[in-house]
Amino acid sequence: MRLTPILTRRAALTALVALATSATSLNTIATEHDATPQLATTYVNDAILPPMIEWHGKSESLLAAPDSEWATPFEKNGLKTSPNYDETFIWLDKLIAQSNMLKKVSIGKSPQGRDIWMIVASKEGAEDATTLLKGNKPSVLVQAGIHSGEIDGKDAGMMLLRDMVFGNKSALLDNANLLFVPIFSVDAHERSTQFNRVNQRGPVNMGWRTTANNLNLNRDYAKADTLEMQHMLRAINIWQPDLYIDVHVTDGIDYQYDVTFGYNLAQGLSPASYKWLEHSYRPAIESALTDEGHIPGPLVFAIDNTDITKGMSLWNAGPRFSNGYGDARHLPTILIENHSLKPFKQRVLGTYVMLEATLKTIGKDATKLKSAIQQDKYRYSSRLTLTWKQEQQAQGWDFKGIGYSMDQSPISGNEIVRWNGEAKLYPNLPVIGGTKADIKVNRPTAYFIPPQWTDVIERLSVHGIRMTTISKPREQKLQQYQFSEPKFSTADYEGRQRVSADISSQRIDTTLAVGTVRIDTDQPLGDLAILLLEPQSPDSLFQWGFFNPIFTRTEYIENYAVEPLAAQMLKADPALQATFNEALKDKDFAANPQARLRWFYERSPYYDNQYQMYPVLRSN
Repeated sequence: MRLTPILTRRAALTALVALATSATSLNTIATEHDATPQLATTYVNDAILPPMIEWHGKSESLLAAPDSEWATPFEKNGLKTSPNYDETFIWLDKLIAQSNMLKKVSIGKSPQGRDIWMIVASKEGAEDATTLLKGNKPSVLVQAGIHSGEIDGKDAGMMLLRDMVFGNKSALLDNANLLFVPIFSVDAHERSTQFNRVNQRGPVNMGWRTTANNLNLNRDYAKADTLEMQHMLRAINIWQPDLYIDVHVTDGIDYQYDVTFGYNLAQGLSPASYKWLEHSYRPAIESALTDEGHIPGPLVFAIDNTDITKGMSLWNAGPRFSNGYGDARHLPTILIENHSLKPFKQRVLGTYVMLEATLKTIGKDATKLKSAIQQDKYRYSSRLTLTWKQEQQAQGWDFKGIGYSMDQSPISGNEIVRWNGEAKLYPNLPVIGGTKADIKVNRPTAYFIPPQWTDVIERLSVHGIRMTTISKPREQKLQQYQFSEPKFSTADYEGRQRVSADISSQRIDTTLAVGTVRIDTDQPLGDLAILLLEPQSPDSLFQWGFFNPIFTRTEYIENYAVEPLAAQMLKADPALQATFNEALKDKDFAANPQARLRWFYERSPYYDNQYQMYPVLRSN
């Protein structure tokens, strides 16, 4: 029995190789691309992927000859491989040694003990944030490999750094700085095989999607459970970039675009930054990509992967994601999603062009960018939207797609998509997105967190949210949320049991204990604090389960004690008797002895007055 899966996997591999070789000889492929036969295994999954559209563009001129001294490992190996962790930093260390413009800084170690390195590229050769920030140039933070199989940004960044040192690209640093993290999820990067990400065309070996703890870093910005994310958030606070780029490779449907990118919407928390991104940044980047032979586009998410005519989904990300987090903390953040069905070479070159154009754009437009960020940071909107409803957008989308047909599958018994590799325009497709405000809250003056909630306080500190600690007891009238009907997720999600609940609120007179933490919302990260502390926010620490102990009942009263207590309560309070009589009209309640006894217990002075009460208090 235990041999069956192994034999099945061997049979599947044999079938894949047979499919590939039936179309093209692996040795022929290797020879054509000046690679070893082993590298030709890139094409094994081509046997099961849609037809590949041949691509050539001006950006191919950016490639160094494979035998040149400073060719990157990607260029040396037929444009089909990406170096492992050690090979990456051996090559980068040699490059850094050739230039005073480049420095290497560790932002922290991974759970398996690897450094997460950041290359600091500046004309001044800054080795620390203090020196870099003195120059008052805008900085762009580029991270590759948050999902380490999606590694295009690493190889593109290595080429760009090389060309800054030895080519004609050093002028890119005249008016801007580059903070480059080649591999964010370093442990997952080393869980690399030829059989990760079957739906992606290269590189040959690809890393794993999630960390060594099996957590998805691009679901971890708000809760910041992982060491890797905590290091990144601290780096953002220390180095204070003006633009943040997160490089991914997407999957899903087939289409013509090779580089798609986006950011949060005009309805979000950073409207001034959105205007700059939409009206200054996007036109410049799309023009540069188009000039170099690429096909740029907005983020592509089909409503139905089997029926393109249903339209596209417009994504308004929450702060668990990089682009949603950037919107919440007023750091303009761009999510790049290169198309997985395009060859690795094409994706790397498109990323190179985008990064180069980004440095040129922020260098030219630094004043407007910094002004937009300042407007958003000090906007202090009186009401914030916590959740959004879907609505159809007024303007449709002319979508550069690929033709397809639907075939009945004898394998699944279902209809499946067959992409034909032929360009097809789908005009004026409907676009639906979460852009209609749903749950909104008034902006509180401050939040107060009791000192025992150390994990919550520590996470807020990691985000860089300013807070003060109360040094002596203080009486205050505040607002407190009370929960009922909690609903816990039935399955683990990202290492946590999520929860939601019905919410009511009340005004209370309370004495704040020494050590209570106060968080004012009139600070640059005040909007982020609200999204993390308002329990109706989908990415609040409450919904991520940080406060789940408040739903545990730890004190009880026996039935033999409730019975005489209830009789005394009814005798002393005729109004209570009337309320009880009214409650008995509910047949389910009347037929449930435990519910009837609990009804009295909850109204007695013995009941736990902190049960299902949110410990975070609001000052309006």
